[in-house]
Amino acid sequence: MRLDLFLKLSRLIKQRTMAKQACDGGRVSLLGRKARAGGEVHVGDEIILNLRDRFIRVRVLEVPTGNVSKARARTLYEVLEERDVNPF
Repeated sequence: MRLDLFLKLSRLIKQRTMAKQACDGGRVSLLGRKARAGGEVHVGDEIILNLRDRFIRVRVLEVPTGNVSKARARTLYEVLEERDVNPF
């Protein structure tokens, strides 16, 4: 599954276009490398999101095959680290 689609379905990022922009802007890493929106996500992969106001590191537990409910979206990944980033 494409990284931008996984980020949207897991609700780590609300919209696919925003996920693509984050990837293109170098704010998303997959397996320790800057990720492209079309990069493939697999079970066990580690994703790092370094967004404007937060830093999140997750491990992929499941790659869905279709649409995902809001309740199930949180089961797709395990949060390894999460913190607010204060620019000041």
